Amino acid sequence: MKKILFALLFFANVTYAQTNYHPTAANIKERQWFANAKFGLFIHWGVFSIPCAGEWVMNNRGITVKNYTRLKDFFNPIEFNAHNWVKLAKEAGMQYITLITRHHDGFSMWNTKYSDFNIMNTPYKKDIVKEIANECHKQGVKLFLYYSLLDWRRDDYPFETGRTGQKSGRTGKGNYASYLQFMKNQLTELLTNYGSIAGIWFDGNWDQTNPEGDKDMTPRINWKYDEIYSLIHKLQPACLIGNNHHLTPFAGEDFQMFEKDLPGENKGGLSFQKPSEMMPLETCETINNSWGFNITDTTYKTPKQLIDYLVRASGYGANLLLNIGPMPNGAIQQEFVDRLHYMGNWLKIYGSTIYNTTGGYIKPQDWGCITEKNNKLFVHVLKEGDNEITLTQFPFSKIIKAYWFKDSAPAQYTLNANNLVLQLKEKNSKDEDRVIVLEVSK
Repeated sequence: MKKILFALLFFANVTYAQTNYHPTAANIKERQWFANAKFGLFIHWGVFSIPCAGEWVMNNRGITVKNYTRLKDFFNPIEFNAHNWVKLAKEAGMQYITLITRHHDGFSMWNTKYSDFNIMNTPYKKDIVKEIANECHKQGVKLFLYYSLLDWRRDDYPFETGRTGQKSGRTGKGNYASYLQFMKNQLTELLTNYGSIAGIWFDGNWDQTNPEGDKDMTPRINWKYDEIYSLIHKLQPACLIGNNHHLTPFAGEDFQMFEKDLPGENKGGLSFQKPSEMMPLETCETINNSWGFNITDTTYKTPKQLIDYLVRASGYGANLLLNIGPMPNGAIQQEFVDRLHYMGNWLKIYGSTIYNTTGGYIKPQDWGCITEKNNKLFVHVLKEGDNEITLTQFPFSKIIKAYWFKDSAPAQYTLNANNLVLQLKEKNSKDEDRVIVLEVSK
């Protein structure tokens, strides 16, 4: 009970002490759940899947609104099965799904009243969001909804000041008041007609700023996030809000995200912001190098690479939101399925070293990382070839027990002047299986 009370006070008092946003008790509880969940499935799918060249195909190929709109007449994913998709996520050990509802191309994957460019006007004529939402509720998987802030089709989006979508054939001048109302209307539909929604995942703020890393990241329009966020929290007080703006979290947001990067590393050049110490963290990554289906992208990460990424994310105290880009017909390619099954099988054994843990007392290192739970430290050794590792500045006064997680065999160590040396040479198993448990006295 004391631990729950501490978590509530932590999230309530420090997350947004600098703002007027006061999250509800239900929202704080969901943040704690989210921080413990550790693994989710990102799904990039829509009419952009048809050209088989990724979700940015409209922008990258300079396709006009008139020509791009024709794609809805070809979208008939007869192989789509919501039950199987959600089941796959569960079998992979994923606790939640983040589904694209409307990407930058403006196509809405649900039965919306506010745009004709939607799933009901395709040959498929079924509400994808509804089918996924129903299955998530039925199978006990929480649902987040991705929603694009920018639009490459609509005339009222302020495209003239945007960094993308400049070849879509639009003329004139945007009208943000009109576009804002459109977004509010659609968000109201999503948060009213599909049951409990765990979170809204925004993307596109960067379209109205200088490139990432610039000293001046002031947006060229006022997005009026106070109005958007207030609407969401009013409709569903427990709903979490995240925004992929690549900046320090804004007032009203409930978790911080990092795109194709682990928190604080910025190897991809998008994440110049510092990781928050006050709210849950999430990193999103792809299995190959594409978000949407790309028929020529065969640069698949190995199962070990994906396990390492999940473990390192947990070592930072962050979730991994791992993406798949289903094919236009609604099938998920076997390369993705195989890797998700591999991760699920690994988590069946090692899940307790990932779920409900916090990041280690030291950040992930070259050799691997640490996750912590209660009085246990899980030392994940990910680098090949090391015979020993040293945990410097070891903060615990006593090691009660040290053993290998998989078979409980004793682990050899020496502790001297706050430096803990763990011996590894006796262990010959796969590197993702090398986990040492330290039971400590705090």
